[in-house]
Amino acid sequence: MFETRVSEGVLRVEREGTRWLSTGWDGGGSEGPVAYNVSVPEGWGRTDLTTYVAARRERAGFNRPGPTLLTGVSLEHARGARYGPVEAIVTAGVSNPAALPMEPSGKRSVPEGEPGPGTVNVIVGTTRDCRDGALANLLAVAAEAKAATLVDRAGVPGTTTDAVIAACDPAGEPVEFTGSATPAGSAARACVREAVRASLDSRYPEGDPPTLSEAEYGIETTERAEVYRVGDRTGEVGPR
Repeated sequence: MFETRVSEGVLRVEREGTRWLSTGWDGGGSEGPVAYNVSVPEGWGRTDLTTYVAARRERAGFNRPGPTLLTGVSLEHARGARYGPVEAIVTAGVSNPAALPMEPSGKRSVPEGEPGPGTVNVIVGTTRDCRDGALANLLAVAAEAKAATLVDRAGVPGTTTDAVIAACDPAGEPVEFTGSATPAGSAARACVREAVRASLDSRYPEGDPPTLSEAEYGIETTERAEVYRVGDRTGEVGPR
């Protein structure tokens, strides 16, 4: 699916004529030859991201713009996986875990200030031609696989800054569905799982990622939302 190259802390993922859907800062749908994952230095703060990313691309020798993700993880820990019509490329760091317990402890909520330097970024692509809904669902399937893998390995479904790019080939075999029971969806789940695990193994060679209590920037969602009966005209809160 992709040709990849790393230069000056920038990962370029390339394939001519690719359709992309990104949840990154410059996200949404687009079509073009490239997407990027940019590793930012420790202590990096938010800035004019358009200018910053363009400067990083220029320094790396990459002239063409494309959807871009940002990560605090060094690209030496980037890992890819292929199966069937799908390929996934991941950088995974869990220094800023985001826990979603079913019974919140109430001890940690959203901290003030900038998020930490972690991030699990996923770029997943298929050689199939996905309809709009199928491409959006491929992104959702990748996010689900990322969350399931992180729960198993790190005890949390993600970090405070995770992002996903899904991609497809408009010249490929048309598909209307990419759910977990389809060839593309099943392959995406496998590729994301293996790539996340491999990147974590590289990032934490001595053992498991930090737990929520150990992480400086970790959060726990402690809020409780009110539940209501759907279709109730009054919108009154009812039994769960």
